[in-house]
Amino acid sequence: MAGNSKRRGAIRKPGSKKGPQVGSGGQRRRALEGRGPTPKATERTGHPAAARKAAAERAAQRKPPARKPSAGVGGGRELVAGRNAVVEAVRAGVPVDHVYLAVRADADERIAEVLRTATARNLSVLEATKSELDRLTEGANHQGIAIQVPPYEYADPADLLDRAAGTPLIVALDGVTDPHNLGAVLRSAGAFGIDGVLVPERRAAGVTAAVWRVSAGAVARVPVARATNLVRALEDYKKAGCFVVGLDGQAPTAVADLEVATEPLVVVVGSEGKGLSRLVRQTCDMVAGIEIASRVESLNAAVATGISLYEIARIRSRS
Repeated sequence: MAGNSKRRGAIRKPGSKKGPQVGSGGQRRRALEGRGPTPKATERTGHPAAARKAAAERAAQRKPPARKPSAGVGGGRELVAGRNAVVEAVRAGVPVDHVYLAVRADADERIAEVLRTATARNLSVLEATKSELDRLTEGANHQGIAIQVPPYEYADPADLLDRAAGTPLIVALDGVTDPHNLGAVLRSAGAFGIDGVLVPERRAAGVTAAVWRVSAGAVARVPVARATNLVRALEDYKKAGCFVVGLDGQAPTAVADLEVATEPLVVVVGSEGKGLSRLVRQTCDMVAGIEIASRVESLNAAVATGISLYEIARIRSRS
């Protein structure tokens, strides 16, 4: 109607967007665009995996950090574990950084002695769970206690002679690479009052936490010296008046009949597989053996050392 064209509000204002559009305006293109890769389950809000991840993160924030040695066990320091090894190290005055004691450990006189010494020396005593001690000691039989000690300080080969109170008796190991054998040798050496054990600097076992454990603390009583050249060190002992006797199962002379046992003596023990090396054998004044049954091929270094030291001690006691 003609009158309606003048009705207020019926007139379209200039610039109005009402009306048909030219083209889609990009609506179809936006509708076809992807939403990106599907997020992981742990990143989806409301997903059970995301809830478990958030709960684990909250638990980790609440859990106190594990107690570790300040310098790290792998940072040159060693953990000595086991009640005998620990109490022997403490008695010998070995420097101790920390004492680790298992929670609710069954206390005995050895643990009580360690705690008394720790109190007197103002050492830090840290409680640890059994699982923490298992991890720190790499699954060793720690018996609920361990101590962190600095790196072992090796003696000089000449020091072993200087510290001898009576007739010197030294054990030298040639090519023994098993730390358990070295620990067992040290245990025998401590039992028979040996003046020291000499090991080569290369291709040989050194004093580690395993040696401390196997020796039951004898490392604290028996010094271990390292020689840059084992043959040269043996020659120096010979110049100082010692007899150098190598152990060989095929030797014609038995250790039980060793006439030089009462003299200053260096007993050289080779590896179980190869025995004495050629140059070391040539350096020895003589070679002695242990009589064993023919069906047994050989004795390992630790057993051979223990038997030999017993025979030498028996000969010396008779003389």
